[in-house]
Amino acid sequence: MNTSLLFLFGTAFVVGFSGALAPGPVLTATVGETIRRGFWAGPLIVLGHALLEIVLLVAVIAGLGLWLARPVVQGALGVSGGLLLAILGLRMLVMARMEVMEALGTAPDRRAAVRGPVLTGMLTSLANPYWTLWWATVGLNYVALALKRGVVGLGAFYAGHILADLVWYSFVAAAVASGRRILSPRIYVALFMLCGAALACLGGYFLGTSIVKLK
Repeated sequence: MNTSLLFLFGTAFVVGFSGALAPGPVLTATVGETIRRGFWAGPLIVLGHALLEIVLLVAVIAGLGLWLARPVVQGALGVSGGLLLAILGLRMLVMARMEVMEALGTAPDRRAAVRGPVLTGMLTSLANPYWTLWWATVGLNYVALALKRGVVGLGAFYAGHILADLVWYSFVAAAVASGRRILSPRIYVALFMLCGAALACLGGYFLGTSIVKLK
């Protein structure tokens, strides 16, 4: 890997890591899913997030980046995403005690334990209007820079970007999973409800700010 590819990889990692550190739907979902399913929920959420980002990356390369950046499109994405996050958050609030107690007391269905976090990673990413806006602006510029090195350059950029997500969310999942052995079920129910409330509030915020863009 030459210097220019290392530069692409390194800067994509740094920018991606700074974005991953910011509180948002994926972070909240990682905490909630780890409470329910254990450590591997974190990497699986990143897998769902990564699969969706491949689709969006292809869309940006195909020329949809400028279309995605339009206020009307961002508004529509924000309204639908806000509603989805609000529904997910309210469901977590209503089902908190039952889901946490069931997760702590029984062996999980392996297929559901994989499917659930991957789908959650996709949905929480798709529901965040700032995610599509990032790809339509910062991401678009990065893609243009990476494409100067061809497919290898694009791969270096994408690898650095996704590795940043994997490192951070795996760390978060490990911290939450280790706490499962120490904290009481009551505290975990409270944390799960807090995650649900945070998702619902984020949904309301996205909904409110996006409706303004549609006016």
